[in-house]
Amino acid sequence: MAGRRARKPKPPAAFVYVLGASGKDGFKTYVGWTTDLAARLAAHNAGKGARSTRGRTWTLLYAEPHKTRSAAMSREWHLKRDREFRKALRSNRAA
Repeated sequence: MAGRRARKPKPPAAFVYVLGASGKDGFKTYVGWTTDLAARLAAHNAGKGARSTRGRTWTLLYAEPHKTRSAAMSREWHLKRDREFRKALRSNRAA
């Protein structure tokens, strides 16, 4: 039909992310979810993130968008238990 506008796709409601950081005790990864990736990474690097992320400089290794917060939380739960996936991200970063 003429005159109809195409709907803009909705932006993702939430993201799941994997951060990586090198330190004196080796390379660490952290998995979380957020609605604003840039702000969350800045918070982690400012020492205002989770306790386990304080005192390190984190880089974003991986992120995936999700339509709902609950979908992001579910995926976060699975990624936290998937050591092979996080190990592969670490290997890809070193290459």
